[in-house]
Amino acid sequence: MVSVADRSPARAPRSRLTLRIVAVWVVPSLAIATLTASLGWGLVHAAKQSTSVVGSRVPDLTVRSLDGDVISLRGLTGTPMVVNFWASWCVPCRQEAPVLAAAARGTAGRVQFIGVDMQDTDAAAHSYETDIQSPYPVGPAVQGSYHDFGVTAPPETFYIDRRGTVVSRIIGPVDKQRMDVYMSQIST
Repeated sequence: MVSVADRSPARAPRSRLTLRIVAVWVVPSLAIATLTASLGWGLVHAAKQSTSVVGSRVPDLTVRSLDGDVISLRGLTGTPMVVNFWASWCVPCRQEAPVLAAAARGTAGRVQFIGVDMQDTDAAAHSYETDIQSPYPVGPAVQGSYHDFGVTAPPETFYIDRRGTVVSRIIGPVDKQRMDVYMSQIST
């Protein structure tokens, strides 16, 4: 008769081999499969979320400016608008700020500029605005979201005509030449 003690040493090398196979092949394979599935799911859903609103009615978004004013984009129908999505930590947002400010000053009373802060604390947004000093209302969305515009990362700028239709979208920082081209589409 074989005792339990006699079996253990024979199984020990086999158990170690099984553990090695699991550690070397199974665990990494599962990790890669999980990562691939997660990445695929994220890409598919990100593509669905970032659909363009160009040609559509302006999404129902309400902004609370840092001065305390509440601005409804749909309430501004009848006035051409430039809606810029920004964040205090966004370097390209800082780079485009002078272009936006100059265009806003040059079209004051004819085109309404609005800056929508994304993912900032109030303190960070106020600090950014102290540096930038935008000549138009800026603040976070209090109704609706940047997702409603399909924005994935700042800066993004939308041009909306007086009928409330989103005419064009710029992904990335705006320069003067592009600003002039897109402003002509909504100013007529």
